[in-house]
Amino acid sequence: MNDVKEVVEILRSTLQLGRRADAFTADTPLLGHVPEVDSMAVVAILTAIEDQYGISIDDDEMSADVFATVGSLSRFVDAKRGR
Repeated sequence: MNDVKEVVEILRSTLQLGRRADAFTADTPLLGHVPEVDSMAVVAILTAIEDQYGISIDDDEMSADVFATVGSLSRFVDAKRGR
């Protein structure tokens, strides 16, 4: 299982959240709760995940459920990595 902290670091750097990301846990809601998470940010986050983990993410794999929380995004990354 990938560490939620790794996903938080991707979010921190991609969204330029700085210390705000220190409070993020697996239960932290994303879409509709973190103002920086808009449609353009989702693309940037997915690109960063693809680059970091060497995976490919298809558009049809994306849904609001994936970006519901930090934990749901982390679980998605785990599934894509076959873990």
